[in-house]
Amino acid sequence: MLNKYARAFFTRVLTPFAALLLRLGISPDAVTLVGTGGVVAGALVFYPLGEFFWGTVVITLFVFSDLVDGNMARQAGRSSRWGAFLDSTLDRVADAAVFGGLALWYAGRGEDLLLCAIAIFCLASGQVVSYTKARGESIGLPVNVNGLVERAERLVITLVATGLAGLHAFGVPGIDVLLPIALWIVALGSAVTLGQRMVTVRREAAEADAASAPGGAAEGGAA
Repeated sequence: MLNKYARAFFTRVLTPFAALLLRLGISPDAVTLVGTGGVVAGALVFYPLGEFFWGTVVITLFVFSDLVDGNMARQAGRSSRWGAFLDSTLDRVADAAVFGGLALWYAGRGEDLLLCAIAIFCLASGQVVSYTKARGESIGLPVNVNGLVERAERLVITLVATGLAGLHAFGVPGIDVLLPIALWIVALGSAVTLGQRMVTVRREAAEADAASAPGGAAEGGAA
């Protein structure tokens, strides 16, 4: 849901920066790789140590590369299947690092195995939510559904809550409770989104099968 509005806004804001990178001879693929590396480093270095605020600052700085690289490709007229594949694949790597870093914290110094399991569920369900759409499209279905909690929502909810929870280290009392709440929201929202996509794929597959069956198209036209 956030993708539609947030992407349009940040695309306009980041367009001059993307143009500057192109003038400097930097390729969109390089931005994708550096951005993913920054997110992974921020998540897996800071989060397991409980440095939620600074980890989120680092991740946020690099996560905008996901918008910059596509903007660069469009400006340069170099959009390609490889670029789209690389961007989508490394998005999954970055997401896994964020929730993996939180899971490592709760499995270690955070000492909360339930929240560790919830973080792992968020990691896995996010990957499966993305897979259902990709798999549905690969078999020729449109998968026309806006899920409750898609990638943008997962990242915004998790990063905002994690960054705010990090303020506990600066003496802000009680704010660390935001992170567990956010993880539960993302976990439940991802489960709902997965269900929405599976129901949509099932319906679209049934419609496609009926249309391709002998006499299906004719019956549909008569109706």
